[in-house]
Amino acid sequence: MVKILGISGSPRKSGTEFALKEALKAAEEVAGVSTTFVTLRGKRIEFCLHCDRCIREEKLYCPAHEDDAMKELYLLFAEADAYILASPVYQMNMSGQMLTFLNRLRPLWPLIKDGLLKTRVGGAIVVGGTRHGGCEPALLAINNFYNCFGIIAVTGGHEAYCGGTVWSQDRLAEGVKEDEVGLKTVRVMGRRVAEVASLIATGKQARGGN
Repeated sequence: MVKILGISGSPRKSGTEFALKEALKAAEEVAGVSTTFVTLRGKRIEFCLHCDRCIREEKLYCPAHEDDAMKELYLLFAEADAYILASPVYQMNMSGQMLTFLNRLRPLWPLIKDGLLKTRVGGAIVVGGTRHGGCEPALLAINNFYNCFGIIAVTGGHEAYCGGTVWSQDRLAEGVKEDEVGLKTVRVMGRRVAEVASLIATGKQARGGN
């Protein structure tokens, strides 16, 4: 079973969550795929101090902030085969919640160093208040994270060059639901991530799990 982890970086229960869930539903249409939805909304996640205690002490979690929400998220991230990160567009970038979450993944450096993430894939989804108001820079920021971690960034091809983009018209979930063009890109992303992750899993199995 291929496990896809979907993470919503919105501080609100609204359009970004709806779009991500649509992508995860599309991913589940691919045989052998299961999905997990996680929202960062309401979770206490402290800023990364870049103290490198996690590296020095060889821990796969942050020893500087052991009591916040990240400890459970490290395990979910480490166990997933693929990721779909979804964020609202804030000043032509991802949300502060999503950026803080990604910054806090530094303890997973051993997984990067040992090449354990090189066969994992990731897709990006953003929700903007305007049709052309920073969606692509926000997608690029998420895809750059994948590049930093050695995760294969998956796009939607000609239907979604950099990832899924939705226009909410600043009307939250109701605006998202009306953007059929945007929701099509979101569903394309969900299926593409699932298809690529499944193909990689099949290839690894044929090679004996490596």
